[in-house]
Amino acid sequence: MRTDDFWAVIARATADRPGSPAVVAERAVDELTSRDPEEIAAWGRHLDKVMAASGTEDLWAAAYLINGGCSEEGFDSFRGWLIAHGRDVVARSVREPDSLAELPAVRAAAASGAVFEAGEVLSIAQSAYQQATGTDLPPSDVKVTRPDPAELWDFDDEEEMGKRLPRLSALFLEPPE
Repeated sequence: MRTDDFWAVIARATADRPGSPAVVAERAVDELTSRDPEEIAAWGRHLDKVMAASGTEDLWAAAYLINGGCSEEGFDSFRGWLIAHGRDVVARSVREPDSLAELPAVRAAAASGAVFEAGEVLSIAQSAYQQATGTDLPPSDVKVTRPDPAELWDFDDEEEMGKRLPRLSALFLEPPE
């Protein structure tokens, strides 16, 4: 499976029918279930590659700021939410995490306190494989990592947050008195 094919599944799950990440996941599972099990497994490996590529410290900091805190599992779920928004959103947020300040949902969350997590997106391949074969998805050979929490810069350091993520900081941090 090519990278374009991976993202095409997400694009079709959102095209002309916007929905929550849970709905995107459901639509993607429905599409993948009709495919050959090896294709489903290949789709899962691509998901792992996206997770590996997006496991950056500053993206985690952005998730921490937007969601009002972010554990390791929360960071994974946040990236699931990003994936449900498509290739361009993921690519841009990995390159420039502060660009998330431009997303209308993120801007609205500054006032509403909404939290962005979509763990169901991360289980699309597992769910499709289970439905198609009645067995668990074989383990992936792609190593998904994230920064070691012990080595992260202090996400509660508002000055550092302001330097690294100025637009998000302007949205989510209290102005200094």
